[in-house]
Amino acid sequence: MAPNPQGPEPPPNSTVIDGKIRAMLFLLSPSSASALISLSKYLSRQTLKNSLPRLLLSTMSINMTTHAFAGNHTRSKTPKANSPFSHNSALQTLKSLLSGQAHEPPAPDFKVLPFRKGRPLAGSSGDSRPNWHLGWLNLGDCKSVLENSEVNLSEESFVYLGSKSEEDVVYWGIDVSEANSLVNELGSRGLCFVELRTLMVATDWADDRAMGELAVAGHARALLEWHNLSRFCGHCGAKTIPKEAGRRKQCSNELCKKRIYPRLDPVVIMLVIDRENDRALLSRQSRFVPRMWSCLAGFIEPGESLEEAVRRETWEETGIEVGEVIYHSSQPWPVGPSSMPCQLMVGFFAYAKSLEVNVDKEELEDAEWHSREDVKKALTLAEYKKAQVTAAAKVDQMCKGVGKGHNLATDFNVESGELASMFVPGPFAIAHHLISAWVNQDDGLNGIAAQVKQLSSSLSNL
Repeated sequence: MAPNPQGPEPPPNSTVIDGKIRAMLFLLSPSSASALISLSKYLSRQTLKNSLPRLLLSTMSINMTTHAFAGNHTRSKTPKANSPFSHNSALQTLKSLLSGQAHEPPAPDFKVLPFRKGRPLAGSSGDSRPNWHLGWLNLGDCKSVLENSEVNLSEESFVYLGSKSEEDVVYWGIDVSEANSLVNELGSRGLCFVELRTLMVATDWADDRAMGELAVAGHARALLEWHNLSRFCGHCGAKTIPKEAGRRKQCSNELCKKRIYPRLDPVVIMLVIDRENDRALLSRQSRFVPRMWSCLAGFIEPGESLEEAVRRETWEETGIEVGEVIYHSSQPWPVGPSSMPCQLMVGFFAYAKSLEVNVDKEELEDAEWHSREDVKKALTLAEYKKAQVTAAAKVDQMCKGVGKGHNLATDFNVESGELASMFVPGPFAIAHHLISAWVNQDDGLNGIAAQVKQLSSSLSNL
């Protein structure tokens, strides 16, 4: 018997039941006995499985509190305008230091992160299990390193990244791509310029310090790459000049003076799920490494909402019609092409109204429905950890002058025992958390069912 393309018929009074669920979502906690008991009267386990996506699909996996590149500790609080940590005050201090009108060390301390061709300066420590760190230079070191280089050192060369008042520090970024001699000089200090994507894979997602540094590096790269792309005014063609410590730019033409702000490219990324909530639609692109499958994704077009973009992209790439769209989380993604300095990945769950897949071969290599069990096997934690350790060792070798280069694809092709037939992106990508939240949905259901049963039994004995 052929499956109903529209999925199973909803149960009687499903709207009423769904309304009760949504009204009680905020009450579901171990202490909310009455809410749980009321819920148990109305809902079977199957109803819970089909009707509680907001409760069970909004969690992060692997104990991560934020996505990679989010949680930037230098931007958690905006300083007051008169604070020495604000961008304007810090810029005035920087001007004085560069002109020699003030003496170092400044208060607050200034730390500078150099970038070369989009790559941040990094170092590595530890022998058996190396850990990378950003190659911050104090302002005095930065001046001495760059004074005889091709870089024109002025306040316009620096981009304000943020501050940490509790540590009395202001952070800056600077592009030193023109200074070819720096590679050897900084290399003698055990520092090298490393691709941000390589650092992403090399980051231990359980290490809050490393995750914080990755967020800072992502923010810095996005700003500096945007500065490189916006050298000229798009309105009149005149040169642009940095303003507000590099937080924006302005056309130098007095007749134009157009203000230009950092570019952000929003992208929807969605895990498409069938109406029975038993299968997920995963896709492959030709650029993917072998065995990797992921969520559908696409850029938002002018004049459409996020939900409309989810439905349009899914239809265009796979021919699947989507109904309900549920938000999960978002992630900055500063490791795309330099022409798009920072994408914002906005994650959703999308519930399919049809099942037949018709792949657009110009967009995708393939797209298939996969069972929950198959997708669970693709969450290959051991391979993710192996890739992280391998990448961290490569960064360590590069900083010691041993590594000759790095290919991200090799990190997921380290032959060691039996490999899964497929895998999904690692914990550094929002796709991983969309998939993991759906795969582990039953664990959440079992927890709720156990709480309901326990509370029902306890109260019945009162």
